[in-house]
Amino acid sequence: MSGSPLQQIAIVGAYNTPQAKQLQSNEIDVLLNAVQGALHSAGMRIAEVDGFNVTSSTQRFTSRQSVMLFGARPGWTGSDIGIPAIIEAALAINAGLCETAIIATAQVSAHRERKKTAPWTRPTNEFVECWGLFTPAEFALMARRHMHLYGTTEEQFAEIAATIRNNGARHPAACHYGKFVTPQDVLNSRMIAEPFRLLDCAMTSEGGAALILTSAARARDLDVQPVYLLGGGTDKQGMAYVTAPVWDKYGDVGRRAAKQTFSQAGLHPTDVDVLEIYDPFSFEIIRQLEVFGFCSLGEGGDFVMEGHLRMDGRFPMVTNGGLMSFSHAGLAQLIQKPISAVQQLRGEYPEELTVKDAKVALTSNGGSGALFTDVLLLGTEVPS
Repeated sequence: MSGSPLQQIAIVGAYNTPQAKQLQSNEIDVLLNAVQGALHSAGMRIAEVDGFNVTSSTQRFTSRQSVMLFGARPGWTGSDIGIPAIIEAALAINAGLCETAIIATAQVSAHRERKKTAPWTRPTNEFVECWGLFTPAEFALMARRHMHLYGTTEEQFAEIAATIRNNGARHPAACHYGKFVTPQDVLNSRMIAEPFRLLDCAMTSEGGAALILTSAARARDLDVQPVYLLGGGTDKQGMAYVTAPVWDKYGDVGRRAAKQTFSQAGLHPTDVDVLEIYDPFSFEIIRQLEVFGFCSLGEGGDFVMEGHLRMDGRFPMVTNGGLMSFSHAGLAQLIQKPISAVQQLRGEYPEELTVKDAKVALTSNGGSGALFTDVLLLGTEVPS
């Protein structure tokens, strides 16, 4: 299938607020900064926006409240998060429910007890309270099964983690800017949930992020480089922490979404120039490469070791340092993936992190341990 209604929509603004392990700012101030930054990126004024999905994590600010904040004008409000929020807003624009939509969110002060795991990784339910299941353990179960079936190794995980973290070390806006690591450093870091060591895992941080979408026709009138939606899909198979992450059932989550996405775009994995894919844990990169069709099942580890994912490789990945090095700020991190793709395609990254002549980027959210994976293809040109 080609000619998806998503292709009539473009992202014209993308912005990350300052990110840090701990910000000395009010969450709403950070949220407003995200909105202002995205508007500046798009060359637009808030009066031109009539669609709102503006929220915050800690103070529970909602989209309906944001309408009041921006003048109580009549408008469409969204309710989803991450890539699904982009798809939701795009379809609303396409249906005439609004002309221009902003998606923005922020998190400050949600995780200040640094000696404990992040609160969102340990919700109150029977699996967590008595058995201690938390996010790293969920993904570790999937990784260990893949290792058993296909001979995947910790050295392959370390190559992924070092590649991602060193991209972040080169990005001035990353929380871990300047913190270079080697694969051996990854292997030497302390164990968190076998086989994951500390440097195999995403961090926690604070910050905000925002995107602005409008019609492709409207985008042509703006003095910016539009980035067009080429295709998108979502796979939701269950709720984390209450459903056991069993490889045989959930190991290929995202395969359907990727197939739909490439079909809508009329493209194949070989057409992709850069991979801004979700990196909660090193293994999840291998799994996504396989289910998205960049290599066959069981070949992801070898694919990684061949250097394809480095900045000078065929498919440079997570070029801003991702969740491991750039930021992992509440729900903002879910839209920071497409933001990174937009900024990469617009040539807004430092030279050493820029993928030359990149025209197509694939981005994703979620993963096997979370029982969902969302996929989005973005491009600098409208599909013919």
